[in-house]
Amino acid sequence: MSHTAGEEALEPLMGRALGQIERLGAWVIGSIQYWGKAWIFLWYLLKGVVTPPLRLRLVFEQIAQIGFHSTFVVALIGIFTGAVLAVQGEYTLSKFGATAFTGPAVALSLIRELGPVLTALMVIGRAGSAITAELGIMKITEQVDALRSMAVDPMKYLMVPRFIAGCIAVPLLTAIFIAVGIFGGYIVAVSVLGLSSGTFVSQMVSAVGTVDVYSGFIKACVFGFIFGWVSCFKGHTCGFGAIGVNKATTQSVVTSSVCILVTDYFLTSILTRVFL
Repeated sequence: MSHTAGEEALEPLMGRALGQIERLGAWVIGSIQYWGKAWIFLWYLLKGVVTPPLRLRLVFEQIAQIGFHSTFVVALIGIFTGAVLAVQGEYTLSKFGATAFTGPAVALSLIRELGPVLTALMVIGRAGSAITAELGIMKITEQVDALRSMAVDPMKYLMVPRFIAGCIAVPLLTAIFIAVGIFGGYIVAVSVLGLSSGTFVSQMVSAVGTVDVYSGFIKACVFGFIFGWVSCFKGHTCGFGAIGVNKATTQSVVTSSVCILVTDYFLTSILTRVFL
């Protein structure tokens, strides 16, 4: 009798445990399916890039949307980032009597790290969300199906131009961010902090090498790749209705930002070992 009662007492516990295992298994399977879809989407995206026809007019239009229209906000953030770096660099280096190295500190921070990362994050917030929302709305309003009915490949017509434009625009915007940031740091260091103009420029020129520029450029290209991939994929797999578009847009910004920050760590580790 007691044995039967014990088994009855264990049944709820076993049921809850099996439920937890079932939910865990469903999450694992769903995650694997999701990443599989993402990689398959990337394969077709890259295939569309290298197979004709390439609609250059659409690519240039997207470069204008992603790049040109983001120039002002990128330059604005860049000039204040350089100014902050100059103030913080001068304050920190003054403790060691090395304020002459404020220029290299500003330039190297912008070229190797902050320029590519902050530019990518700003472009994601401004253009990545717009791309995902635009593609999502086209999907739920059956415009994508209308393209298929007219024998137009949506991947070639919608996704590929945005992907190529992202890979081109992000490195160009990064260059603008770095140039404006160094200018902002120079203005603050010389005009506000009273540092020598010649020392700022000469130390910066002697400290910054080709390796640093290559490192920043590689990061910018990789971040542009991630930006285009995630933004287009989230729009392509958007759920139904306004809630689906809202969710896809939010996920696009969050996923792209997290992927860029995580990738930045690994790229920094790899590039440091390769170039040094």
